[in-house]
Amino acid sequence: QVQLVESGGGLVQPGGSLRLSCVASGFIFSFYTMDWYRQAPEKEREFIAAIGSSRIPTYSTSAKDRFTISRDNAKNTVYLQMNNLEFEDTAAYYCHVKDRGRDWWGKGTLVTVSS
Repeated sequence: QVQLVESGGGLVQPGGSLRLSCVASGFIFSFYTMDWYRQAPEKEREFIAAIGSSRIPTYSTSAKDRFTISRDNAKNTVYLQMNNLEFEDTAAYYCHVKDRGRDWWGKGTLVTVSS
C-alpha cells in the first residue's frame, strides 16, 4: 500500500521560508517521479514541481525561481524548499505519485503566509 506523509507546513511571514518533506512507502521510491501540488481555499489543485528518478526537476511558473524540489532516495523522501513566500502561496501542499496508473496523494500539510 502506497503511503505519502507530508510535514513541514506552518505559519510564516511574507518573505520567509519553509521546507516541506514527504516520506513515501509502499513502492520503490527511487524509480518514480515525485510531485508536489497545492490547493488554495476555493481553488483547484495545481501542480507546483516534480522530480524524476534522474533528479531532473520541473516547475510551474509560480514556483520557478523561488521553490526547489529535491529527493533523498536513501530516506524515501522528497522535499520542497520554498523561499520568499508570498500571501498567494497560502495553501495545502500535497505530495503525489502515480503508481501503475493510479494516483496516490498524501493528506497534505498546510502553509499559511501571513503578517
